[in-house]
Amino acid sequence: MPVTGQKRIEALARKQGFIDARSIARAGLHTQHLSRLVAHGTLERVARGRYRLADASVTQNHGLVLAAVAAPHGVVCLLSALRFHGIGTQLPAEVWFAIERGRTAPRVHNLRVRVVRYSGPAFSEGIELHQIERQPVRVYSVAKTIADLFKARNRVGVEVAVEALREAWRDRRFTMPDLDRAARACRVDRVMRPYVEGVVA
Repeated sequence: MPVTGQKRIEALARKQGFIDARSIARAGLHTQHLSRLVAHGTLERVARGRYRLADASVTQNHGLVLAAVAAPHGVVCLLSALRFHGIGTQLPAEVWFAIERGRTAPRVHNLRVRVVRYSGPAFSEGIELHQIERQPVRVYSVAKTIADLFKARNRVGVEVAVEALREAWRDRRFTMPDLDRAARACRVDRVMRPYVEGVVA
């Protein structure tokens, strides 16, 4: 492979963060070079059809990026969203990721992904778009994350949900109208009411 072609692909990967066969073809380069660059250790495959430079610098939220690249339609949720927003003490060992019912779950090499399936307003409410490592990553808002925690209280523990509610309210990370809307979308407004009243009293 000509050095110029290799350098162009490397530059493209460095600029975009991730590349695929389509972006290579748009740049006028042959897609067979992808497998060669992977074999040489220059690129690494991180998800189906998606590659990045092996020496790319990453952030503490890199796992969220990998999940989002593998499934752009999904949303970072629950404990991973809590950690992203800097609330609470949870340090999840896997990426919690919401997808709509009927969608394919993301498959990412060397990354544990805990998939949660939502539908309707429970999925669409409170989605924020963040740029992480130059990639668009969808993350649920603080209010929606708290509502989700109460909805998933049997899995994550009600104490985690209450801790997040207290800390986020203390730091003014959400408004009551936002929390009310998220609670209704998740159908946990009645469940949350006594906890919310106890925090804001």
